[in-house]
Amino acid sequence: MTNLTPTGFLDIDGASLEYRWLAPPVPDAPTIVMLHEGLGCVGLWGDFPEKLQQATGAGIFAYSRAGYGQSSPVALPRALDYMHREALDVLPKLLDMIGFKRGLLLGHSDGASIATIYAGAHQDHRLNGLVLIAPHFVVEDISIKSIAAIKTTFETTDLRSKLARWHKDVDNAFHGWNGAWLDPKFRDWDISEYLAYIRVPVMIVQGADDQYGTLRQAEIAQEECYCPVDLKIIAGAAHSPHREAPGPTLDAIMQFAKAALRDDPGLQAA
Repeated sequence: MTNLTPTGFLDIDGASLEYRWLAPPVPDAPTIVMLHEGLGCVGLWGDFPEKLQQATGAGIFAYSRAGYGQSSPVALPRALDYMHREALDVLPKLLDMIGFKRGLLLGHSDGASIATIYAGAHQDHRLNGLVLIAPHFVVEDISIKSIAAIKTTFETTDLRSKLARWHKDVDNAFHGWNGAWLDPKFRDWDISEYLAYIRVPVMIVQGADDQYGTLRQAEIAQEECYCPVDLKIIAGAAHSPHREAPGPTLDAIMQFAKAALRDDPGLQAA
């Protein structure tokens, strides 16, 4: 990896993107790149990056996409292909900029969809696997219902002030995501075509009570992928199992990561 400071900003396509870098115990260890959800950012991962590093021995790189956290805002309304743009334009530049050599992409919700598009569109020899937490490959009725409900919550409760602790422009973060998903044209959004082109192992982690998606998402991956697809359903968790049931979620990811990276010389030296 490039000689990164523990925290900082990367300038990509005119946007300043905040990041956090947890260097591994062994300098040549692989890296897990974390891609946050539609209302997430670096800070909202909480202590999960530290736990992930301790469990795997890998370096952990997390960043906030434009419009989130302390990163630059985006123009609204967002284009409805915003996840494609992140996966096809921004993420490749970011991986090159940080000196990514090998490892995993770990994405949550929107971040999982971005990781899917990237892996399906790029036969990247540096990539050893994907961890997809609550991914979306198609739009479901339950997704739209819950996203409409959270819009009301944002407008009528203290959710806005809570999110403002993490996003310097909370309205940009919220409406950029919420507005795109509630656009009637977004109902046709479908990234399942990318699944057949993924050439690395995939783990899907799904909360048993996910209010934003059903197990149909995992079934689509199992139907379309030619690569191995492991599914871990986390009891007692909804859309964010790494926060709601961190123990079993971390254990599942650790086991997958160790299998996907089992031949990595950096981890063997740890």
